[in-house]
Amino acid sequence: MTVLQYDPRPMTTCVVTGGAGFVGSHLCDALLEKGCRVICIDNLDTGSLHNIEHIRSGEFEFMNLDITEEVRVEGPVDFVYHLASPASPIDYARLPLHTLKVGAQGTWHMLGVAKFKRARFLLASTSEVYGDPQVHPQKEDYWGYVNPIGPRGVYDEAKRYAEALTMAYLRQQGVDTSIVRIFNTYGSRMRAHDGRAIPTFLRQALLGQPLTVFGDGSQTRSFCFIDDLVSGLIGLAESREHLPVNIGNPDEYSLLELAEAVIEASGTDSEIIYEPLPTDDPRVRQPDISRARETLGWEPAVTLEDGLKKTIEESGRNRLVGELD
Repeated sequence: MTVLQYDPRPMTTCVVTGGAGFVGSHLCDALLEKGCRVICIDNLDTGSLHNIEHIRSGEFEFMNLDITEEVRVEGPVDFVYHLASPASPIDYARLPLHTLKVGAQGTWHMLGVAKFKRARFLLASTSEVYGDPQVHPQKEDYWGYVNPIGPRGVYDEAKRYAEALTMAYLRQQGVDTSIVRIFNTYGSRMRAHDGRAIPTFLRQALLGQPLTVFGDGSQTRSFCFIDDLVSGLIGLAESREHLPVNIGNPDEYSLLELAEAVIEASGTDSEIIYEPLPTDDPRVRQPDISRARETLGWEPAVTLEDGLKKTIEESGRNRLVGELD
């Protein structure tokens, strides 16, 4: 006779806003793999059902909701991962008011859910809070150099406000909060036409087109593979840290070096052309991840070369050239 063992431990329930997006869908996958119940919230403005169509778990629930409106979640919740927001220059130029609303009203509503459910709250902030940094690399105690009225202002200031709101809920309301400042991330499920460097370069290379580098290509970025980022998000959420934590890869590359790495990884012979630098484009971007190393025991494991190869293998050509966008 088979005896079924009763497990008294309740299943951990996680709410992921922006869960049908690039980062959010990978986070949903990882949480389900950990044995969590996942409630994915997305209004599909920039997310896509393509990103979650592979999920067949009975512990996964999708809610098509706009978090700038009131959000109600049934049952217990242990973690709220608040990732929702337009995140590329093309998106927040197209949706400037909605970007501000998600940062303000959306964060307010999800903090309210965390407070009511007594859940741990993680705000996905961004390295863009540092603006065009005058300090290099960027540490969490650096306050940044941001243009609030420039074309990037709606995104930068939405995230800076969301950080202030998160800390206010911690200090006044006693909500258990955390803040992650995400640096440039890449991997499968990126949208080919979202305007950011790696998906743009990969699309151009795979179509045999010239790779477009803005300025002289000397501006730098630090690129973190999606698997590394997700492990950092979960590690921070499961920690007791309340102060902002940079999660990114400290290996720094110029945009010209990145273009050359994409050409190598894709096996194409595309040439590189140059166009004028966009307004307020940061000159440097490199995280100091000392706090993540010390408090979370976290650091990235995937090199840019390996990450680009994984991205091409896992995405497939149709997705990278935009046929499934």
